[in-house]
Amino acid sequence: MKKPLIALMPLWDKEKNSYWMLPGYMDLIIKSGGVPVMLSFSDDEQSIEEIADRFDGFVFTGGDDIAPARYGAEKIEQCGEECVQRDSLEFALFKEVIKTDKPILGICRGMQFLNAALGGTLYQDLPTQKPGEVCHKQSAPFDALTHRVTVEKDTLLYDIVGTATLMVNTLHHQAVDKIAPCLVPCAKAEDDLVEAVYAPEKAFLLGVQWHPEMIFNHEENSIKIGKAFVKACAK
Repeated sequence: MKKPLIALMPLWDKEKNSYWMLPGYMDLIIKSGGVPVMLSFSDDEQSIEEIADRFDGFVFTGGDDIAPARYGAEKIEQCGEECVQRDSLEFALFKEVIKTDKPILGICRGMQFLNAALGGTLYQDLPTQKPGEVCHKQSAPFDALTHRVTVEKDTLLYDIVGTATLMVNTLHHQAVDKIAPCLVPCAKAEDDLVEAVYAPEKAFLLGVQWHPEMIFNHEENSIKIGKAFVKACAK
C-alpha cells in the first residue's frame, strides 16, 4: 500500500529570497506514515487544480501573518510582516482542496488561516487586542511545554488524544477572534483563547494553535495528531 502524499505550505525567507522548511514538519509526517512534499508559491490555476487532485492531504504550516484584508480588517501597527505570495497560494489552493474534502491540518498560522479562509477573523496582535495572563509567545527552548489547554469532549481533537487537558508549547502573537461559521472550537487556553478548531461536516479538518511538529518526540499527543491526520489521508 502506498504511503499518503502530503503537501506542506512553504515558509519564506525574505532576506535570502528563498523557500525553506523547518524539519519538524517533515519529521512529523514521516513518523506518522506519510510522505511530505513542500510546495512552491505558484498560484497558477492549472497547477493549483493538479496539486489539489494529486496530493492526499494538506498541511498549512506556521509562518508570517496573514494580510488582514483577507479577512476584511484594517491592518494595525502591531500586525507582523505578510507574505503576499504565500497568501495567494494558500487561498487559491484551499478553495480547490475544500471541494475535495481531503484531509487538512493547520498549525499555528495554519489554524489562523483556516479560520480566515472560512469566514472568521483574527486578533492581529494579542498583547494589544486581547492581553491576558497566559503567555502565548514563549522564549527558547521552543519545545518546552508552557501552558495548559482544555479539550472539549465529543470533538475531533478529543477523539484523537483521548484526554481533557494538554500541555503545549506556544509561539504566536495572533489568534482566532470570531470563529468561522463552519468551525467549532475544540480546545481553549486558560485565558479562554481558542487553541484548536475543527469542521464537523468535513472528513478531517483540524487546526491547532501550538506546534506539535516541535514536541512530538516527547509529547505523545502530538504524534497522535500526526498519525490521525495521515491515517485520514490514506483513506
